[in-house]
Amino acid sequence: MARRFYVLDVFTNQALAGNPLAVVLDAEGLSDARMQGIAREFNLSETVFVLPPENPAHSAKLRIFTPTKELPFAGHPTVGTAILLARQRFGDTDDDQNAMVVLEEAVGNVRCGVVLKNGAAGFAEFDVPRLARPADPLGDKDIIAASLSLEPNEIGFENHRPSAFESGVAFAFVPVANLEALSRARPVQAYWQDAYGGDGGAPVYVYCRQTTTHDGTFSARMFSPGMGIYEDPATGSAAAAFAGVVRHFDKPTDGTHYLRIEQGYDMGRPSLIDLELDIEGGALHAARIGGQAVIVSKGDLFI
Repeated sequence: MARRFYVLDVFTNQALAGNPLAVVLDAEGLSDARMQGIAREFNLSETVFVLPPENPAHSAKLRIFTPTKELPFAGHPTVGTAILLARQRFGDTDDDQNAMVVLEEAVGNVRCGVVLKNGAAGFAEFDVPRLARPADPLGDKDIIAASLSLEPNEIGFENHRPSAFESGVAFAFVPVANLEALSRARPVQAYWQDAYGGDGGAPVYVYCRQTTTHDGTFSARMFSPGMGIYEDPATGSAAAAFAGVVRHFDKPTDGTHYLRIEQGYDMGRPSLIDLELDIEGGALHAARIGGQAVIVSKGDLFI
């Protein structure tokens, strides 16, 4: 049986940048083991399998796999799949086309607003399905520095200190002094378990306040060798959990705040992730993740 697939570059408006994503459209009948094997075959940070929705009012049910495990939620698969399904529904259009796509993921239903433009990258923004909340504490600063090939005095800036938050997937968040330290960071997996706990498979999001673009708010890199991802060019699920970091350390005032996160620049795959926070009474009330995506290839799997 031939199963259609597409590859998109996500969190970018041009091919060969952003984070590549494989989307298998005809996934009915595939076992968990087959899906995991296909994800290893693509060997991208995530592969999405599209299934009929359990609720017919929704657009699709998604299964999301890294090369080594299934995830309950991920950002760039949500953005890329929403744009692809809207393209499948409306095709090319002379005018801007707005669409609402509801995706059933293991974390819950995810509502995505999509804007399509003829001959241009699509844009999708989704409501974060689970607001960021603290996760398990991390190790001390010395072991965290060693895990990233950095010096202890390069860990932290202003009042930002290493922390852990989750929004469906737990991340360790490590602030570093500047772009130069961010660029030099290299994961040393031998220190991973002592630094981040668990089974040593924690994904780690390293960030700083300095940016490359004039409208950037933070620069970031994400390492997850335990998931088979040495480095990820753009990580929407980390951005969703990063909302908790921003609220905790920056204490934004009540209202809506717009942030832009740069990622992937050290990999030669620049990515831009939009993060919106709604603060009410000093607490995080809602968050949204947005970005663009372009289709770069399509084909058939004979599996």
